Amino acid sequence: MDFRTLLILLLIALLLFGASKLPTLARSLGKSARILKTEAKGLVDEENGERKEGQEAAEDGQAPSAQGAQGQQQERQYPELPAGQRIVNEKGEPVRRYED
Repeated sequence: MDFRTLLILLLIALLLFGASKLPTLARSLGKSARILKTEAKGLVDEENGERKEGQEAAEDGQAPSAQGAQGQQQERQYPELPAGQRIVNEKGEPVRRYED
């Protein structure tokens, strides 16, 4: 993309959203990208952990047990949300992340 195309896209965004909305849109886009990155990394780490557990069990001559899977779910750490964000249900009420 050359400079002229980028300039045209910025002018269109300025006309559509206005000068006051552009910083907040950019900020929310950045937060969303960070959340997506941490979630994707968490999925990859979780998948790698399951593969390791399966390989270790195969080396021991055992299949992965259901008890081990439950223990892994309890130990799993969720990525932290950025400041000011929270998990809500369909009604917009805050939801606790962890079950006691």
